[in-house]
Amino acid sequence: MALIVIGVVVLLALAAVVLLGTARRRAGTGQLSRETRRADASAPPAVAAPDPELDTSEGADSDVDAEARGRADESRRAIGSGSSVPVSVGDRAPVRYEPVDEDELGVTRRQFFNRGILTGLSLAVAGFGGAALAFLWPSGASGFGGKINVGSVADVQKAIDAKQPFYNASAKVYIQPFPKQDVAKAQKVYPSTITAGMAQGYVALYQKCVHLGCRVPWCQTSQWFECPCHGSKYNRVGEKRGGPAPRGLDRFVVDVSGGSIVVDTGTIIQGPPIGTDTTGQGQEGAPCV
Repeated sequence: MALIVIGVVVLLALAAVVLLGTARRRAGTGQLSRETRRADASAPPAVAAPDPELDTSEGADSDVDAEARGRADESRRAIGSGSSVPVSVGDRAPVRYEPVDEDELGVTRRQFFNRGILTGLSLAVAGFGGAALAFLWPSGASGFGGKINVGSVADVQKAIDAKQPFYNASAKVYIQPFPKQDVAKAQKVYPSTITAGMAQGYVALYQKCVHLGCRVPWCQTSQWFECPCHGSKYNRVGEKRGGPAPRGLDRFVVDVSGGSIVVDTGTIIQGPPIGTDTTGQGQEGAPCV
């Protein structure tokens, strides 16, 4: 789970870097680059000396002088009119730059595609992040690992009257009666969370054998739990009576509320140590294993 969280964080960070870089490129669109501004600020190139081999005839000098006088006249007229840009008649007149009105221009094709890509990427990252958080967020749904209403007191008592445990598959638990006269003896062995349920007359036993994890079935003849895998045996309240099991059956906190029996499967409480015998119940018939 930690690796998934790290992956989500890294992905979100990369997406933020991409979005930031794209936004900066968009903000710089239409602006002069640093190299262009540096070139504009530099000194103009020096004018080369006239080549002596060029034509210096009287006709050529007259054309050059006439052109120079024309440019000088244009400059004087521009200065006299108050304009900093010389304006002349003909093809040599420069075009004055007029800034484009963004409202008139609207959304350009480049802006449309950029915004579409950014929107799609943002939705994809947000969807993935939301799905990952929903997967990692602890759910409050009822099921194994939370509190489960295993049944009513009447249903449990009906199974007990038939001398068999009440079984609930969702909670993976056996509900067995516990003699109230033996609660004081159990309080010396079990934690208070377990003896509270015993005081209400019930004990909730996890279905797994503590030896190798097989599901332990109920033997109707011996009135014990007997594991067919390796022969571990437990009495009616899950205390070890034989076999290789290292302790009694693990159990859950059980509570009787509003005529229903609720088992908290969120915490598995380790079974009692070998030698625990709070009820003194022996085999009541032939063993199944």
